[in-house]
Amino acid sequence: MEAAFCEKGGVKTNQDTITVLGLGKMGQTLARLMLEKGHRVTVWNRSSDKAADLVAAGATLAATPAEAIAAGDIILMCVHDYAAADEILGAAGAGEALEGRLLIQLTTGSPEEARRAEKWVHRHGGRYLDGAIQAAPTQMGLPDTLILVSGAKDAWERGEEALRYLAGGTTYLGEKISAAAAMDLATLSYVYGATLGFFHGALIGEAEGFGAAEYGEIVARIAPAFGDFLKYEGGVIQKGDFRVSESPMSISVEATERILNTAREAGINTEMPEFFAGFFRRAASAGYGDEEVAAIIKLLRKPAAA
Repeated sequence: MEAAFCEKGGVKTNQDTITVLGLGKMGQTLARLMLEKGHRVTVWNRSSDKAADLVAAGATLAATPAEAIAAGDIILMCVHDYAAADEILGAAGAGEALEGRLLIQLTTGSPEEARRAEKWVHRHGGRYLDGAIQAAPTQMGLPDTLILVSGAKDAWERGEEALRYLAGGTTYLGEKISAAAAMDLATLSYVYGATLGFFHGALIGEAEGFGAAEYGEIVARIAPAFGDFLKYEGGVIQKGDFRVSESPMSISVEATERILNTAREAGINTEMPEFFAGFFRRAASAGYGDEEVAAIIKLLRKPAAA
């Protein structure tokens, strides 16, 4: 495969040719960053009008997915979902064009979809990395932006430089291809739980007369310390030692009951606090009240009640 060369301080350096498949906001950002890095970039999108600004900046617009893949050493793909990705990769000649190339799949998917994609790419003679972007388009290219990546070690070594330029905090999770997708879903479980809790907290604020913006500022200030707390509790779970060391379960049992009672008294939605309080109540009834709060994982591991 042909590689482009660029001048850096009078020295020619070998630069990968990069293809970006999918030009939503994230795909456009990936392509722009690769152009800024000095790579020769080819792009493809179902609707070609989205490529106009990138072409003006120096990118080449391919007419088909196969043409786009054939033009790149490294293929970055970021589309709506795996169904869209499968349709693009299933286009005429696309699979054959992957031979000898590295496909870095940055489309959000499941562990099973990652396993299936890896097998498909390997059957076509390519290398494959599965990735999960943990940031918005405007946050890409920063030193602490995180992309989770998993796949064969040689594929990681091939794509590491490009990935770290896109996101300085890129983290390799090992050769198990499903690891990035699984970790992405795990972090999203935390994010959505915290997000719904945040919005319910805004209701408490409205009922008591303080603004959501002020509340958001307070949450932002406690977030780093709470992150450290959750990191600690993760260690407790992994060790399996639930003796009280930081926060006993009983405190959370009482706190969630107070949130529920406050919501009832204020006449605001009680669905979230009823769920939280009910769960911690069950944990106490199961005998975990005098253990570290992380012991609630033992309740979560049991099958849900019918």
